[in-house]
Amino acid sequence: MSMRHVYLDAMGGDNAPECTVLGALEALRADPDLKITLAGTVSAIEPYLTDSEDVRERILLVDTPDIITNHDAPVMAVRQKKQSAVVMGMLAVREGEADAFVSAGSTGATLAGGMFRLGRIQGIDRPALAPLLPNGKDFFCLIDCGANVDSLPQYLPQFGVMGSAYMKTVRGLETPRVGLVNIGAEAEKGNALVKAAYPLMEQASFHFIGNVEGRDITADVADVVVTDGFYGNLILKFMEGVAGTLMSIIKKELLADTRGKLGALIAKPAFARVKKTMDYTEVGGAPLLGVQGVVVKAHGSSNAHAIACAIRQATRMIDNQVVQMIQNTL
Repeated sequence: MSMRHVYLDAMGGDNAPECTVLGALEALRADPDLKITLAGTVSAIEPYLTDSEDVRERILLVDTPDIITNHDAPVMAVRQKKQSAVVMGMLAVREGEADAFVSAGSTGATLAGGMFRLGRIQGIDRPALAPLLPNGKDFFCLIDCGANVDSLPQYLPQFGVMGSAYMKTVRGLETPRVGLVNIGAEAEKGNALVKAAYPLMEQASFHFIGNVEGRDITADVADVVVTDGFYGNLILKFMEGVAGTLMSIIKKELLADTRGKLGALIAKPAFARVKKTMDYTEVGGAPLLGVQGVVVKAHGSSNAHAIACAIRQATRMIDNQVVQMIQNTL
């Protein structure tokens, strides 16, 4: 396998640069065919590289004096902060100097950078964020989860094309099932957006299974769940909240009395597996599909392992040529 090069925004995220650098080291140790550019404030990055002799030759440091924060207006920041990791990373991917860009920083800046510095795939009106979420059996792709809070009907079948291509290449599904989020299973149900999108989804090249109600999203009825970014973001964050609340309730009740504590001790391995299944850090991040390059947006609160998983996700997209697959499908 040839060497893959990931450009990492080392200053992006709530726990940067410590967790971004340590996550990069974890990824490098797990993958000998990987090299990483750490972009950010070099003086802040270097203290976390003291124990990196085994992989140091596969690390490049780039000093980026401009830092884009969540308080910056994304489009203006991308236009004005040209020496930021986001802008320089996107340009590195565009010029073929890097194979992928990964960031846990500003979502808006990552979206703007992908749109204006990489550009859209021909035939795609709007790129979309597409995280993988658990459904009890494996994972499904939720697209869009926040890139487009206002969508037009023609965007949704494009999301279906991209999500289907992603699940084919990265997850190995031969014929991904694509569903449209709605308040009912019937084609005539829903608001103006989904009513107009439904016939377009029927005419698309992917395997469309119809509408998917909220209660069925996690029931393994669809491999790709299509919605606009407003509702997709609500679904994503609601799932994260419910998972956290359920784990807290279960822990509280199990520790409430002696019988519960004994049962918890016996069931501890099973609970650990459940927690791992529900843990977003195991997935790593959401790919930004529809731009001309591999971009993965990691969760802002990512720890080191989550960053490593986001990097691994990027390498899978590189290896499986997800961007080329979307282009070919269109």
